[in-house]
Amino acid sequence: MIVRDLNDLKNTDKEVKDAQWTSTRLLLADDGMGFSFHITNLDAGSEHTFHYKNHFESVYCMSGKGSITDLATGETHEIRPGVMYALNLHDKHTLRAEEELVMACCFNPPVTGTEVHREDGSYAPAD
Repeated sequence: MIVRDLNDLKNTDKEVKDAQWTSTRLLLADDGMGFSFHITNLDAGSEHTFHYKNHFESVYCMSGKGSITDLATGETHEIRPGVMYALNLHDKHTLRAEEELVMACCFNPPVTGTEVHREDGSYAPAD
């Protein structure tokens, strides 16, 4: 059994930061679960374009307000507590945080914790 406290992972190598978001990785590839699980905070007023070409991701909004735009279709959806989205087609998207967003995220294949977003908004393929 794996038990972790989000608060215990702050300021450790499990907390990954970028200019306008922080992601605390509760489960990673080396945990052997077949997916990774993160709590990600996106700063109010921030905008992020991602394109996970090598990963599937599902995201559940725990708090905050924003929107997500599918860049292939132009369709925009409201993000608020209780809303989940899944990038089942490796969808290139832009996520906007009107208020600070707190999101629960799962990745398949799982991330290792050392990934950085490449210029195209993706992570490199899993080894």
